[in-house]
Amino acid sequence: MVSGRKKDIIEAATKSFTMFGYKATTMDQVARLANVGKGTIYTFFKNKEELFEDILTTLIQEMKEAAEAVIKPDASFHENVHRALFEILAFRTKHQLAVKLFQEEKEMGTPAVAEALKKMEDAIVSYIAAQAKEAMERKEIQETDPELAAFIMLKLYVTLVADWERRGHALTKEEIAQTFELYVFKGMAR
Repeated sequence: MVSGRKKDIIEAATKSFTMFGYKATTMDQVARLANVGKGTIYTFFKNKEELFEDILTTLIQEMKEAAEAVIKPDASFHENVHRALFEILAFRTKHQLAVKLFQEEKEMGTPAVAEALKKMEDAIVSYIAAQAKEAMERKEIQETDPELAAFIMLKLYVTLVADWERRGHALTKEEIAQTFELYVFKGMAR
């Protein structure tokens, strides 16, 4: 259980990172927003990096929980991976801190933010790889490197959801699922 002050600090820091980004957030801002002395923050966190890491860990856990909430035990791996990836990408585009991090990384290339986004991607790949490994054990999908397969699935999904839309071709959830099925699970060969 997180203490009241620590919770206030985390909420204030999350608000600051969301509003101003990682680079522009200072411990003074966090202290003001949390209504605590700056020294109080240092009783819980060594520095801004440690505070950010704590928030990022929570963000990743919430993203994983969002994915797990849409998994259906009786559905195929194909259906579940589509549901999970759709939910993860929806989470990333709706969660204001994630949106701000993607924006900051694109505009400023802040190294700490780039590392945070890599950790988010690694968490997604690990989650999908674990699901793929289980599907391989059930002989539901072909044996392959689960991490590589998960990485390819994630990148294709991002391309279908975001990149293709930026080119003026928005796909429905069903069209994304069909395209994903065609290129990932069936392949293009006839």
